[in-house]
Amino acid sequence: MFKHEPIDLGYADLVSCTKDTGRTYTTPPNEHGRNTYPSITTILGVQSKEAITAWKKRVGEDVARQIGYRASTRGTAVHEMAEKYVNNDPMWGVAMPNILADFMPIKPILDERLSLVYGQELALYSDHLKLAGRVDCVGVFDGKISIIDYKTSKKTKKFEWVKNYFIQETFYAIAWEERTGIPIKQLVTIIAVDDAEPQVFIEDRDNWDKELERCIKEFHEQ
Repeated sequence: MFKHEPIDLGYADLVSCTKDTGRTYTTPPNEHGRNTYPSITTILGVQSKEAITAWKKRVGEDVARQIGYRASTRGTAVHEMAEKYVNNDPMWGVAMPNILADFMPIKPILDERLSLVYGQELALYSDHLKLAGRVDCVGVFDGKISIIDYKTSKKTKKFEWVKNYFIQETFYAIAWEERTGIPIKQLVTIIAVDDAEPQVFIEDRDNWDKELERCIKEFHEQ
């Protein structure tokens, strides 16, 4: 059983809207009204736009659409299973066999290294960065308060392939501190890999804040 100590963000959730141009979140009202900010995933999408376009041309639009749909569906299902499991939901294991097989290798990592949970699937925003997004989990991992993000992959990832994960998690850490006053430095990425051992990347937020600023600047320039 995972121990939970929920942190009050001052709001229950954020209203999101997804269009072809990306996703936005609308913040709670304040003395100046409401703000609508792009999501961190939309910002980071600019970084991989050229590579994705080239890949679609190489494999064809139809094949790319099918692969994208399967990857998205699988990733969402594994995320949901992890959320249920960490929430101590007795029905967490009720899922298609392939999804259960994806999740089971990362289960021992959560059992052994996640000792306290402050929240899951939390919508966060930063007025300073003018960004928003939804973090998978905030909790104590290896004894340190951490941003924890779940990913799925068909193959083992090299460090240089996953830098956007750390940039994304850096935003969550900054937004969390802005909303709660609680600083987070440790970023944890847990990747469920097909037919291979899961991967855990641990990074320091302060190593990626400049990269986050660069990505935001490039997004607005484009």
